[in-house]
Amino acid sequence: MIDPHRLRSAYQTARRELLAKRCEAGHWVGGLSSSALATATATSALAAVAAHTSDDSRRRAGNELAAQGVASLARSQNDDGGWGDTDRNASNIATTMLARAAVHLAGAADACGELLGRAEGYIERRGGTDGLRRRYGVDKTFAEPILTNAALAGLVPWSEVAPLPFEVTALPFSTLRFLRLPVVSYAVPALVAIGQARFFHRRPRNPLAWLVRRCAVAPSMRALAHMQPASGGYLEAIPLTSFVVMSLAATGRADHPVTRRGMRFLLDSVREDGSWPIDTNLAIWNTTLSIQALAAATGEVGALGCTDWLLDCQHDRRHPFTAAAPGGWGWSDASGAVPDADDTAGALLALAALEQSASQSRRERSRLEATDGARWLLNLQNRDGGWPTFCRGWGKLPFDRSGADLTAHAIRALAAWPGAGPHSERVRQAIAAGFAFLSRSQRPDGSWVPLWFGNQHHPKEENPVYGTTRVLLAYRDLGKLTDDAAQRAVRWLCASRGVDGGWGCSLPDRGASSIEESALAVEALLSDPNNPAVQPVLQGGLEWLVRAVEQGRYREPAPIGFYFAKLWYYECLYPMIFTVAALGRAVRTLEQS
Repeated sequence: MIDPHRLRSAYQTARRELLAKRCEAGHWVGGLSSSALATATATSALAAVAAHTSDDSRRRAGNELAAQGVASLARSQNDDGGWGDTDRNASNIATTMLARAAVHLAGAADACGELLGRAEGYIERRGGTDGLRRRYGVDKTFAEPILTNAALAGLVPWSEVAPLPFEVTALPFSTLRFLRLPVVSYAVPALVAIGQARFFHRRPRNPLAWLVRRCAVAPSMRALAHMQPASGGYLEAIPLTSFVVMSLAATGRADHPVTRRGMRFLLDSVREDGSWPIDTNLAIWNTTLSIQALAAATGEVGALGCTDWLLDCQHDRRHPFTAAAPGGWGWSDASGAVPDADDTAGALLALAALEQSASQSRRERSRLEATDGARWLLNLQNRDGGWPTFCRGWGKLPFDRSGADLTAHAIRALAAWPGAGPHSERVRQAIAAGFAFLSRSQRPDGSWVPLWFGNQHHPKEENPVYGTTRVLLAYRDLGKLTDDAAQRAVRWLCASRGVDGGWGCSLPDRGASSIEESALAVEALLSDPNNPAVQPVLQGGLEWLVRAVEQGRYREPAPIGFYFAKLWYYECLYPMIFTVAALGRAVRTLEQS
């Protein structure tokens, strides 16, 4: 048995630091890693604007920041000649092709000859454009933007870029899911801008196709403007916004209002070192995770002072990007965030924890908003019983389908508010359908694979540790740990512990354990602490995690996050949040035993 004093001491250490990370307003903002991928796309976008704008001040600003972006990329190139998405990722062909294009568009090819030579070697070894397409398969969400970027830089012919059907955006958004588009639901702005870039640079041979698309340019641009938030950043995402900006700028619309707002977003989000993160922030996601983590030890969190902020972040009108109804939460308090299943579920769970110490007026408001949030989640559920991220019924491409992690989170959130308005019976049916989906999606070995998290050391870049642990919490909260599916998952999780004592990609010969995955595994196994098969594994995992706190390693983030189509990031708060949740649950279990 681990020394109870060490356990409590480690918990208090991590808890104090997590609380100290709050901003002045009382919530958590966090810190996303700088991203070579985001830096490359922003550099290309600013260089394209500088080359085509009639505004001297925008030209100077674009050239200056593009030069800083090139310098940042030069500092982050890996020894093999490629670039990874972050400074903790191995090189990949997508980011390397984007970085190469950025250097060319910024006019730095001659000055960066050696850098480009090594990049070319890496791209050639990875199969060039064929290798890029192999990476993404039928999903054109990211492959076509990369090839468009390369075509704008003169590195590939426009014939390599698929003619994306931007004309369909003249139709109501709700109808697009029936068209089986080659891009995911949240990439519609890229569909418009990149489809138009290809159209203007390579005219269709069929005159009817040319006429249809030419007539669709204006209405699709209106749709693009309608979806753009006040910040100018689509989804607050630097890559998505950059692809729109570079495509419009390179087709004679560098001074269009959409391009101007997009450029302003890029100027506002650059860091002092000339790099960009993948997104503005994950403030709502980090805050709801932190609240849940702090509640793990006692079931409530006291007066944190962020209840009103969280309630104010709930979307109260139909969203222009996805046409989502009011009632959901996005990942950030910035204007470009879009309501989604994971963040809405997280907000509902956080509000349930905050309710214990809230004033009567706040409690009444929380219950009203929770009713709307529960309704929003119920209406998002897919026909297969699972929950997607943004839009119901978009099931063709990977990041639009129902996800095990999303479904488990939604189940827990609905169970936390069982009497939310008139939804009680509907909630019961939705939860039953959700568990049926989880049962069908469980892999033969007992694991579940999540939608939005991965492990770069896994041969398929999957993260079954994250997926399995998140699903087990749903079985725990609903009192279903004796189910066969849950017990098989527990056995898999015990067997997947690494040789170093923690958890990573579940393959001991492929990379060291991470704080995030080890903490998640410990928290999940604490759901079944009296299981004789679990106890020795759990004790070893707790020892590993407590020692990580004692050595200060619990602050070291790993790139386990996916953003869009296999775009990696890491978040500096994740290791602390997950450590507090696991150790808090361990302290609670110890005191109850």
